[in-house]
Amino acid sequence: MPRYKDEPVAVRVYTVCDESKYLIVRNVPSLGCGEELKRLFESYGPVEECKPMDAEDCEPYTDIFFIKFSQVSNARFSKRKLDESVFLGNRIQVTYAPQFETLSDTKEKLEVRRREILSRINSTSARKESTQAKNSLSHKSKGIPVLNADSIAEEDLDREMQEGEEVPEQ
Repeated sequence: MPRYKDEPVAVRVYTVCDESKYLIVRNVPSLGCGEELKRLFESYGPVEECKPMDAEDCEPYTDIFFIKFSQVSNARFSKRKLDESVFLGNRIQVTYAPQFETLSDTKEKLEVRRREILSRINSTSARKESTQAKNSLSHKSKGIPVLNADSIAEEDLDREMQEGEEVPEQ
């Protein structure tokens, strides 16, 4: 279904605690298609469990399924790709189910996220240092002075002192 320019887009932000390797899939046709659904989700990573749930709040002729991935990243990717997609004629709704997590699941999830963030920070800072070093070397080889915030501030102070102006203490 195409989105139009004037149509407001609802944005949902998920925190680490909202995300989970447990998913609930709603609006699945009641055709005994659990294996097909499992194969669809397995294309995004290993599925440990896929079973129908007993639910009173589902629509007529539809089922609700519980899916457990081995990793949160696989569940995150599959949710992003399959939420509001069409499966056997029905538009399925995929939601996280952190209420099924055990304490060890939550601890593992937070530890994995912490490692991901640290690796991103380290790779970004290493990339910045590498770029700064390359710029410094290329400018020095061409005889161009390398300027950074400290050298610019020192030049300003030197110039002001030569002009005889008072320099405020920093």
